[in-house]
Amino acid sequence: MTEKEKMLAGQFYDSRDPELLEMYHQVREKLKIWTEISSRDTATKNILLSQILGRVGKNVWLEAPFFCDYGVHISIGSGTFVNANAIFLDCNTIDIGDNVLIGPNVQIYTATHPLSASERIGYNSGSDNYSYKTFALPVKIGDNCWIGGGAIILPGITIGNNVTVAAGSVVTKDIPDNMLVLGSPAVIVKELK
Repeated sequence: MTEKEKMLAGQFYDSRDPELLEMYHQVREKLKIWTEISSRDTATKNILLSQILGRVGKNVWLEAPFFCDYGVHISIGSGTFVNANAIFLDCNTIDIGDNVLIGPNVQIYTATHPLSASERIGYNSGSDNYSYKTFALPVKIGDNCWIGGGAIILPGITIGNNVTVAAGSVVTKDIPDNMLVLGSPAVIVKELK
């Protein structure tokens, strides 16, 4: 298996693999160009965005600046709005449904590491470099959700349809459809109609 295949399979992978680094550098270059295009030139911005992300539905609005690791593992459904300073660490897939509102400074993480330092940190023999064991788990956000500003969604999380995540919440567990969650860690406050 390639390091990219390991990454997408949720196995430990080398994040400094040449193929992954090249993908990383390419998306940085495209994001820089995309950011510099006038917000009035939506046609050009959308064309470039479709080259950056894996899938972009109709009428998606993505505010700059936007940050991601690779871009190609991100799918955004139609009618979705992503506000400024979003960080989507797409070392595995991030699948966002239709008509989702994502507030400013929202962070979606797929990459994670072993909790124990002795498991997490390794020494590369023959060099002065340390490596960090990394694996990644997919994140899925259903349709018609509202992810409030500053919320953080951790690796491996699935958020159902019609969910509201209050601003500043840290989502550490899956959330079923039609729920309001808030807090750190986020807890279900009530069912939404």
